[in-house]
Amino acid sequence: MRYLALTDIHGNLEALEAVLAEASTRGYDAVLVLGDLVGYGADPNEVITRVQALEPVAIVRGNHDKVASGIEDAEGFNLTARNAVQWTFDALTPANRAYLAALPAGPVVVDDFIEICHGTPYDEDTYVFDELDALRSLETSRRPVCLFGHTHVPLVCLSGGNGLEVQPLESEGADVVTVLPDYKYLINPGSVGQPRDGDPRAAAALVDTDTQRVELFRVLYFVEQAQQKVRRAGLPEVLARRLALGR
Repeated sequence: MRYLALTDIHGNLEALEAVLAEASTRGYDAVLVLGDLVGYGADPNEVITRVQALEPVAIVRGNHDKVASGIEDAEGFNLTARNAVQWTFDALTPANRAYLAALPAGPVVVDDFIEICHGTPYDEDTYVFDELDALRSLETSRRPVCLFGHTHVPLVCLSGGNGLEVQPLESEGADVVTVLPDYKYLINPGSVGQPRDGDPRAAAALVDTDTQRVELFRVLYFVEQAQQKVRRAGLPEVLARRLALGR
């Protein structure tokens, strides 16, 4: 099975469509979604409709999905995120708010090879910021590969005989990770719609359970069009500017 893993789309339809087009050329069988379909971007309803059409075999909610659907308040969000999620709540159709509210909490086991979560396997809202976060995530994960999002930064960590290792990632092209026997992997594909690693290109991953390889890839998209939509919607200007910076 070859899975396309998407996370942190954040209402950015242009980025999502670019990722799907690129993934189609590379080939995939099914879709996994790691949360935060909405928030920040100007197309929350359109993104939800597109994701639903993909019929993900596994999906988990993100923190923005919870707040935008009204099942959790925005405590802990900064002012920009709070303004954006309130706009998103108002923009969502009742049916799409209900869809987000019904999304399951992570982690979710996909098969014998993969599990998915938004933040970490032990807490859906916790960020993986340091080695301790990564180690605890690897210790609590139940499958060889745990895919996560939330930080908007691509990351590959693994643990085995030599403790925690962080695999360096290339800045261009695609990174291919071969999953070694008796190791556990914690992998963040990076954000589709809100990259924050200094690279504005949309990010995603392909996971092949037959070859036991994970391919992280980036793709250019129509950033200017996404920015124009953010500005027309009256969302905070910083949300338009940051798309071109990948920050």
